[in-house]
Amino acid sequence: MNKVKIPIEVRYQETDQMGVVYHANYLVWFEIGRTKFIEQLGLSYVNMEKNNVVSPVLDAQVSFKKPVRYGDNVFVETWIEKYDGLRTVYGYQIIDEEGEIRVTGTTKHVIVKKDNFRPVSLKKAFPNWHERYMQSIEGEQ
Repeated sequence: MNKVKIPIEVRYQETDQMGVVYHANYLVWFEIGRTKFIEQLGLSYVNMEKNNVVSPVLDAQVSFKKPVRYGDNVFVETWIEKYDGLRTVYGYQIIDEEGEIRVTGTTKHVIVKKDNFRPVSLKKAFPNWHERYMQSIEGEQ
């Protein structure tokens, strides 16, 4: 299984009154990681959307292990946890410079037609995506 590791600069405006990163910001960081993961596979959401297809989030899970604070240097690691040709579950870890896990999570996605939100088989509609996802899961990318 291939993972992509992207640095995240913790910005002051991402923190709450307790001085820790506000919980909803981790979902933004997950999206940054997912987008970079897809780009590193040589794929692009922009090109997919040109075909009137989008990829909504069906489910999101976040588990908080240790707070992230302003000034911390962290990374988001992203990988494909599950994929069945229709649905994709991405896995995430927010880790610090020492490799300590601060936050973990997953998001589940399906691609749909933009105009009617009917699911589309990624395997059939975008065989190159399917192939790259399978290679990534198998560790070949």
